[in-house]
Amino acid sequence: MSARVRAARLRALLLTLLLTLVTFFVVAATATGCAGGGDERPRVVVTTNILGDITREIVGDEADVSVLMKPNADPHSFGLSAVQAAELENADLVVHNGLGLEENVLRHVEAARASGVATFAAGEAADPLTFHAGGEGGPDGGTGAPDPHFWTDPDRVRKAAGLIADQVVEHVDGVNEKAVRDNAESYDGQLADLTAWMEKSFAAVPEDRRALVTNHHVFGYLADRFGFRVIGAVIPSGTTLASPSSSDLRSLTQAMEKANVRTVFADSSQPTRLAEVLRQEMGGDVDVVPLYSESLTEKGKGAGTYLEMMRANTSAMAGGLTGD
Repeated sequence: MSARVRAARLRALLLTLLLTLVTFFVVAATATGCAGGGDERPRVVVTTNILGDITREIVGDEADVSVLMKPNADPHSFGLSAVQAAELENADLVVHNGLGLEENVLRHVEAARASGVATFAAGEAADPLTFHAGGEGGPDGGTGAPDPHFWTDPDRVRKAAGLIADQVVEHVDGVNEKAVRDNAESYDGQLADLTAWMEKSFAAVPEDRRALVTNHHVFGYLADRFGFRVIGAVIPSGTTLASPSSSDLRSLTQAMEKANVRTVFADSSQPTRLAEVLRQEMGGDVDVVPLYSESLTEKGKGAGTYLEMMRANTSAMAGGLTGD
């Protein structure tokens, strides 16, 4: 046998061995992937970024938390992409606000629930208040529509956070219950500290200045918890999708004149045009103070977390009402 033939046969043998090894590793990797398909990290999907921040504090590293609403978005009007809608139906748990807040997302949440996904409406579990749709608004325990903005009361957020922890433990397989409970306990302490700090900050506001006017009805829970009166809103509704009429503005300016109110609080993520119109209606003697009312900002932009948002709002409100 010539050297050339022996070399050719050796190359063929080596090639055969190489192909065998490649095939072996491909099959092994495929088998491992199939066997590990159930070992993917569990996922919690949250609709709004405020609830997303609260949920992340509770879940910690125990699961992936995906938040659908981007920073500075309006919860009343934001929508979902097809990919985000699919995320809902592939989640272990969906946390949403409820009470009509996420108007364009509700049908996707309902579809996820119908497909067997566990869902939790935080607002519906936080002792919701009601508000009037027009005139002098605020919580009255009457027959108005439910107010979805429960997060402006940190005590209700404490209740909702505890219930979110319960939902995670019950419905998200693979999480460490002790870790989730420890996270929830730690966050509950931070929320209790926030409430105490807000009480101290608002104590400086005298009784004759404890009246609120906002760009729409969003601070009813805060007013109920900390002893404020909600005189009205530029948009006499619980949603930013409504618009005021000239009679609405006239009624509001009359209420403000009667209560001697000269400060309007407007959402920082929304144009303040309507509040500026009110300023014109009252002869320019109105201060417009921006607040972070319905959405977190990007990190480092003033309200990157729920706790940061509430502290910023409390400082701005106390300062705006006392003139400091």
